[in-house]
Amino acid sequence: MKKILSLSAATAAAVIALAGCSTGSSGGSMPGMDHGSPGTSSGSAAAAAVDHNAADTMFAQMMIPHHAQAVEMSDVMLAKQGIPAPVTALATKIKAAQGPEIEKMTGWLTSWNEPTTMPSGRHSMDGMMGEDDMKRLDAAHGTEAAKLFLTQMIAHHEGAVMMAKTESTDGKNPDAVQLSKDISTAQEAEIQKMKDLLATL
Repeated sequence: MKKILSLSAATAAAVIALAGCSTGSSGGSMPGMDHGSPGTSSGSAAAAAVDHNAADTMFAQMMIPHHAQAVEMSDVMLAKQGIPAPVTALATKIKAAQGPEIEKMTGWLTSWNEPTTMPSGRHSMDGMMGEDDMKRLDAAHGTEAAKLFLTQMIAHHEGAVMMAKTESTDGKNPDAVQLSKDISTAQEAEIQKMKDLLATL
């Protein structure tokens, strides 16, 4: 019995030594893995999966429902009659920009092996409309609806800009940080445009 035990212990030691050896050699070739190897795409996918931090995860998890509500608000406006053309054009633009960004951020979370929804209890997102706000927007007509949409969307965008600036400072994933900067730039410009539009209604 002792002989078998010592033999299996020796075998285990040999396996561990071999594993260590192979890990060491693959570890050594790691930096050159992306060069001229057919596995480049899987290598970069693995890098993408690792190359993020908690700020990136929170940014995507929070911005997805935030964007989804902006798309919903835009849909409400686009279904109404008698809305001033510049307001309809803005709603169309918001929907066209934020829909693809939702897909992009969902894809990141999946590749990072992170949940695509926030853990419960972490729903404090700046600028989100409550159920009553959405009902008011749904019920409004004409110029009143346009004014309400602009007022609500200014607050909504301001919340998104705050979240984006936090990601720009604290994020690690280059794509997520770049998107946060793009969101800040685009939505700050839209906030100014909406304020100008409000003044004309």
